[in-house]
Amino acid sequence: MTAGDSFDRLDDDDYPAYTMGRAAAMLGTTQSFLRSIGEARLVTPLRSEGGHRRYSRYQLRIAARARELVDQGTPIEAACRIIILEDQLEEAQRINAEYRRAAEATPTAAG
Repeated sequence: MTAGDSFDRLDDDDYPAYTMGRAAAMLGTTQSFLRSIGEARLVTPLRSEGGHRRYSRYQLRIAARARELVDQGTPIEAACRIIILEDQLEEAQRINAEYRRAAEATPTAAG
């Protein structure tokens, strides 16, 4: 891997660039909170060669949403479930929109 390849990864939302300590500091939360959402399977951080958790920007956005819900009084397990359902809804809406575009682009047999 060249230095250029390393810098290209910095733009990758899925690249696990952040340590647990750094991720917690960026989110203004605790490492315990990050472990909790990991145990709830909301995010699954990758592990470094030394076994340390590493988080991506995408995972930090999810963790930030979880923290927002918990700060509003939602229990952490419920917050994780809400986020999972929101993600599933967004994916279903995306797929539905793709089907609609494909249907509009395909001429009907009756036409």
